[in-house]
Amino acid sequence: MTAANNEYPKASNATLIGASITYVAGLFLLLSFAGPYWIESYPEMFSSFKHMGLWEYCFDRFRFPSYQFDKLFHGCHYIFSQEFYVIREWLLPGWLMAVQSFVTLALMLSFTSQVLLACVIVRWPLRTVLRYEWIFVTSAFIMVAVSSVFLFLAVAIFGGNCYRRDWLLYPSFNVLSWSYAFAVVAFILFGIAAILLYLESRKLYELRAEAKNLVAQMQHSQPEHALHQLRDQLQQQRQLGYM
Repeated sequence: MTAANNEYPKASNATLIGASITYVAGLFLLLSFAGPYWIESYPEMFSSFKHMGLWEYCFDRFRFPSYQFDKLFHGCHYIFSQEFYVIREWLLPGWLMAVQSFVTLALMLSFTSQVLLACVIVRWPLRTVLRYEWIFVTSAFIMVAVSSVFLFLAVAIFGGNCYRRDWLLYPSFNVLSWSYAFAVVAFILFGIAAILLYLESRKLYELRAEAKNLVAQMQHSQPEHALHQLRDQLQQQRQLGYM
């Protein structure tokens, strides 16, 4: 087996398909993570709230009722910006911080799994991947599966709380938007990829166990083979001595 002649075993089709689905799901997750359209207001309602994402809110001359000063919040701003300092507690309830945490962790895990799968596909570093491929694929499977679970929790929590009346005013004017839909698509794709990677990791583990058994059998058979060779050599020497 030489790397120069590409005679080493390639990655299986299941790994390639699982990795491809993981990359597509990662793209949807990235767009959802950065997109400011988890929920938006109907255009015909002319609401002062326009749309929001995990890290950004957009208002059109919005006046917060509980704020004692006559201040209008206008434009799109980062949720931790100075502009939203006085209403940040209202904009960022505990359940939304949980959604942010789940999506962020899912993004980090999916990116790490993509790096591992890329190493398996391109066979780099070659010796390490060929020796520990089942560990690479198993680790990627665990990360992808956990990412899918985290995203499921994120979309479930957000979908169950986004119409609360103690959060955005006039929730009946709002509708879930494409950033939220991308998160749903990402968690479904991660689930499919996790199934494929799980099946492949089991297959690689079984092949590894068979290889270990074969090596053990060869090691046990070597002393007997060496003993037979020694006896044959002694017999040949005796025959030569008699002649």
